[in-house]
Amino acid sequence: MKYFAILRGINVGGKRKIPMADLREKLQNIGCQNIQTYIQSGNIIFNRKKENDLILADRLEKFILSTYGFEVPVIIRNAEEIKKSVSENPFFKDEVTAERLHLSFLKKTPDPENIQKAKNASYEPDAFEVVDKNVFVYCTGKYSDSKLTNKFFENKLKVPATTRNWKTVLKLLEFAEEE
Repeated sequence: MKYFAILRGINVGGKRKIPMADLREKLQNIGCQNIQTYIQSGNIIFNRKKENDLILADRLEKFILSTYGFEVPVIIRNAEEIKKSVSENPFFKDEVTAERLHLSFLKKTPDPENIQKAKNASYEPDAFEVVDKNVFVYCTGKYSDSKLTNKFFENKLKVPATTRNWKTVLKLLEFAEEE
């Protein structure tokens, strides 16, 4: 089965460095095959026998801790989930809109009451929609200026999150469509 491991907070500002070539090589030791990475921010595509997402994420988090000496949150999606995420984005209309879009991947589906708490918070002029294990984000300006950060969603939804811009999400879709 094709999986995507989306790592949070690596290779940013010289901290928590993980060389992608080294990671690709070492992942073979834990049963991953056909390993590819996309950019240095921690997007790993690989094949592996079918496994529960949360168990696989936990296994990869422990592997990274034991190999590199620091904790890295890992969120798992399979190819079908990546395809579904792109098709479900309520904000994706055209290329101009795409520049304003981000996808926050959640480790699991948040409780409905936490979703409501997040919607009640002040985050304008930006917008978001939670769909299953995804938060679709529309920013009117730069993402770095938005209140809709990983920390915002983690605090409100009580679920680990990591965010990618829409260009990266569309590249992950290309990998998902490869057979």
